[in-house]
Amino acid sequence: MAKPEKKRLGDLLVESNLITDIQLQEALRVQRDMGVRLGQALIQLGFVTQQSINEVLEFQLGIPQVQLHKLRLDPRVVKIISGDLARRHKVVPIERTSTGLRLAMADPLNLVAFDDVKMQTSLEVEPVIAMEIEIDRVISRFFGLTDTVKQAFGDQFQEMQKQDQGITDTIDLDELANATDEAPIAKAVNAIIQQSIKEKASDIHIEPAERQVRVRYRIDGILQDMMDLPKQTQASLVSRIKIMADMDISEKRVPQDGRIQIKSGNSNIDLRISTLPTIFGEKVVIRLLDKSNVLYSIQELGMDSDTEVVFKNSLKQTYGVILITGPTGSGKTTTLYAALNEINDAQKNIVTVEDPVEYVLDRINQVQVNTKAGMTFAGGLRSILRQDPDIIMVGEIRDKETAEIAIRSATTGHLVLSTLHTNDAASTITRLLDLEIEPFLVASAVVGVLAQRLVRTICPDCKRSFQLPEQDPWRLFLGASDTEPITLYKGNGCSFCNNTGYKGRTAIHEFMPVTKEIRNLVARKASADVIKDVGRKEGMITLKEDGIKKAFAGKTTLQEIVRVSYNDEK
Repeated sequence: MAKPEKKRLGDLLVESNLITDIQLQEALRVQRDMGVRLGQALIQLGFVTQQSINEVLEFQLGIPQVQLHKLRLDPRVVKIISGDLARRHKVVPIERTSTGLRLAMADPLNLVAFDDVKMQTSLEVEPVIAMEIEIDRVISRFFGLTDTVKQAFGDQFQEMQKQDQGITDTIDLDELANATDEAPIAKAVNAIIQQSIKEKASDIHIEPAERQVRVRYRIDGILQDMMDLPKQTQASLVSRIKIMADMDISEKRVPQDGRIQIKSGNSNIDLRISTLPTIFGEKVVIRLLDKSNVLYSIQELGMDSDTEVVFKNSLKQTYGVILITGPTGSGKTTTLYAALNEINDAQKNIVTVEDPVEYVLDRINQVQVNTKAGMTFAGGLRSILRQDPDIIMVGEIRDKETAEIAIRSATTGHLVLSTLHTNDAASTITRLLDLEIEPFLVASAVVGVLAQRLVRTICPDCKRSFQLPEQDPWRLFLGASDTEPITLYKGNGCSFCNNTGYKGRTAIHEFMPVTKEIRNLVARKASADVIKDVGRKEGMITLKEDGIKKAFAGKTTLQEIVRVSYNDEK
């Protein structure tokens, strides 16, 4: 399609009876005074909406509309033009065609944009109309980090990319700490952190390779490549982060840990820094903890209604141990805080011992583990018992000593909440026995065990339903017949879920209350499989069953359930 004939937006809207001549003149005055496009002026004045403008353009000029959030965009196509050009004209390339390039435009009457894109790409441009807000989101996702970092380094960036060899050993680290010309590095680090917050990443990985430095974000539990930086930036980036975290920039041979507290918008974010020497230099991992984003309510955890009722009832016990189990990064701490918030009131003394204290809770006395100073989980727990507690939360049971004190605390009239690293609820019981805790103590002290995993939720922008084919292998996983009609859901992949089909996470749970029959099994040292079978007979919903429920409800996929709990139930 050739570029549209030269028409003015105002004339088209007047011809379509969407605005009057008087309104057009008012909008033109606002356009001149504020320096904005005519369409923006009309929308700000409330004369038209963006959608009505797009519909007129589509009808009058025959230019189709697209919804960018539903498209699976190829980064190589989007980046065929520069970020500067995309921002200046509010345009995004969305597809290479046999004749040229399909270009999403906020203003398809912008003939200068046509000429600039054609000059930069040497391709014929076929326009389509898209909402400006969606174009801005795409530009931010595909160009935000890379462009900001390139701008920070200026002309040095291209020069550094041409050089294969790093300069790690030639950086003067003392000068680096005080140099006034180090602003580019500061801007680059800030951009990497700011973009990770926008993407809702939980971790930033800055990984040195032989000829470049790779930046990756962990988003919804999965690592995603974000950009590659020239090798020459490595030493400065690592040193800048170490300075921010008050770490030793001269020591590169041993791992180090540090901490930074930052404010972004209305959010206070805690950054935990870890460095690790590798053969190509120091790797940096930054864990992001958004203190304003913690879930304080059990209702927000996404539990099955039956599981939620039984779990809440267990929290009403005046003594005993409630354990939350799962691998690292499965949301155990979040569930612990939600549980504490559920039972927190002015009549109770709640004390925690944590490593580290991730979120500060009102009316709760929180103790930080400090191994160097001799404050361990076990030591902190002993001290807590002299503080007249009603409820005790131990961040993690790591050894026999801590387990023993926690169990004995429960048998002497305290409610104890803690976590363990086990696969499912039943194996948590046998894990305590493996720590050489007496079976009769475990049987009498443990009230219940909650196992959980985090699964990615289907992206709402590209979600669609489909019928599971007959005799599909997934039917065996579901325990369904070959012909039973089954509707499931998946994400096609779009620009706003980074073509993954997933956006955000929810949890799957299984809660096993320790009933009289299970206590008898524990006292006899029964296996985890036997305990689990009895738990299921007594109504326990397993991780797999809860996951399948959420898949049928369109919250997640079967692939996600298998990914996080494949070995928990055959």
